[in-house]
Amino acid sequence: MDLNLKDKVIIVTGGAGLNGSIGETITESIIKEGGIPAIIDISPRGIELEKCYREHGHVSLFVHADLTKESDSQQAVKKILDKFGRIDGLVNNLGINDGVGLGGSVEDFMASLKLNLVHFFTMTKYCLEALRASQGSIVNIASKVAVTGQGGTSGYAASKGGVLSLTREWALDLREYSIRVNAVIISESWTPAYKSWIEKFENSSFILENIKKKIPLENRMTRPDEIADTVLFLLSERSAHTTGQHIYVDGGYVHLDRM
Repeated sequence: MDLNLKDKVIIVTGGAGLNGSIGETITESIIKEGGIPAIIDISPRGIELEKCYREHGHVSLFVHADLTKESDSQQAVKKILDKFGRIDGLVNNLGINDGVGLGGSVEDFMASLKLNLVHFFTMTKYCLEALRASQGSIVNIASKVAVTGQGGTSGYAASKGGVLSLTREWALDLREYSIRVNAVIISESWTPAYKSWIEKFENSSFILENIKKKIPLENRMTRPDEIADTVLFLLSERSAHTTGQHIYVDGGYVHLDRM
């Protein structure tokens, strides 16, 4: 199916993560569809990615920014518009399960909100005029933690709950401009961050196998490319009448009987 994303300028926050991360996989998928990824990330790895894409004949842009700072969000959007003159889609992807729980300080909690929620607002705010012009689409990356809880991660849980609420709020706010807003909810996905987390446990292999057994569909973890495929569908005109939705890409982990 042609998603008609060729030459569409799509922002991916946190799109320069490690190889195999969700952000980088979304960026790669946009390239494969002929789209133009505008990567915003604090990681300098984005420089290498942009160079690699250019050497293979693909157009892209990397903007180095700390999205916990409002001014960086504003300047990043300006740089993208200065180069391309348009924005056709926004993937609010950046987020880290930072483990700020009730034992943390109020300052740590507020910092977690900035890292995992506030930039969703600032990026959407500063992209809005361009998205109105293009009737673009917004996809927010969320987590099962917002729905199930996890324990020990109040900042991340509150942030991802906010992401789900803002998805529906913005879908209503922006319907008159034909801007669609949806959220993709992730559960157990095999990414570099997940690998690092599981390896902290002494019996990591045993724990990982037990997690896989609890995923109803095929007893395996979700691949980042499966998440990226759903994101691209939601960005495209093929999902033209889908908005305000919370879409789970999790092999049935959250909703199905795990027995």
